Amino acid sequence: MPVNISGQSYLRLLDFSTEQIEYLLKLSKNFKDLKRTGTPHRYLEGKNIVLLFQKTSTRTRCAFEVGAMDLGMGVTYLDPGSSQMGKKESIEDTARVLGRFYDGIEFRGFAQTDVEDLAENAGVPVWNGLTTEWHPTQMLADILTVQENFNYDIKGKTLVFMGDAANNVARSLMVVCSKLGMNFVACGPKENMPDAELVKTCEAIAAENGCTVKCTDDVKDACTGADVIYTDVWVSMGEPDEVWQQRIEQLQPYRVTKEIMAMAKPTAIFLHCLPAFHDTNTTTGADIAKRFGVTEMEVEDDVFESKQSKVFDEAENRMHTIKAVMYATLQ
Repeated sequence: MPVNISGQSYLRLLDFSTEQIEYLLKLSKNFKDLKRTGTPHRYLEGKNIVLLFQKTSTRTRCAFEVGAMDLGMGVTYLDPGSSQMGKKESIEDTARVLGRFYDGIEFRGFAQTDVEDLAENAGVPVWNGLTTEWHPTQMLADILTVQENFNYDIKGKTLVFMGDAANNVARSLMVVCSKLGMNFVACGPKENMPDAELVKTCEAIAAENGCTVKCTDDVKDACTGADVIYTDVWVSMGEPDEVWQQRIEQLQPYRVTKEIMAMAKPTAIFLHCLPAFHDTNTTTGADIAKRFGVTEMEVEDDVFESKQSKVFDEAENRMHTIKAVMYATLQ
């Protein structure tokens, strides 16, 4: 049966079937091929979208803007200080206004309930560019990158997330792996694991798709024989500065090092959704080094710069996969 998600919002991958996710990934590959060959694909000419950002970003904004323009659409960007949403105007009222101006709305912010309220009231597709709970557009870019490195045969492959496995990226990876038949391992401190209810839900999904979900604090057990090692920043945007010391103490054993990569298969790849603190060439990196004596956080620079690292392919793939989501929901 043909897959049709036209008119739907894209808020979290739990709401999408395996077939729908695979359809979006195939569209993403097609759009990447068109982009690489310079083939015009202005399939949505005449439409307009708006990007609502409570949290700033490099990749998300650029991916939506370039992707939309490639498809022939107009784009309006509203940074955290450029709209009245949540201040003088409720999210519901903002949604009803913007839904009359635009054909689609992207939201990148904090509460998942905010993006859900937008979707409920806008009357047009709404896309989740990131919330505290979920990061669904990142997942398609991650999986497309895995596909590209394993000849598009990812069933039965094992992805290990190292670090704060309670965050939005780890939670979303657990869902997408379960949906697509990839084994998922969350490796980190016991207090930084996904909530038990979500683990149980994903275990049931994984069982239907012939894969597994595992949570462990044992690095060797998690990484031995893995196909993908993935990590993320130790402190997410919006979290208080005071948590740095606690996270550094908690998560240092889960830094991705050359030794950890050596535990994985020789063909294993390293992924990170970026930005990454792998050196001191940023104001945050320099500040953390000065305060805590840590020059590399979630990943060693040697790993980040290695041939196994596919982080910039992954970053590029945000554009192609976001383009697929916009096209599939607006066509």
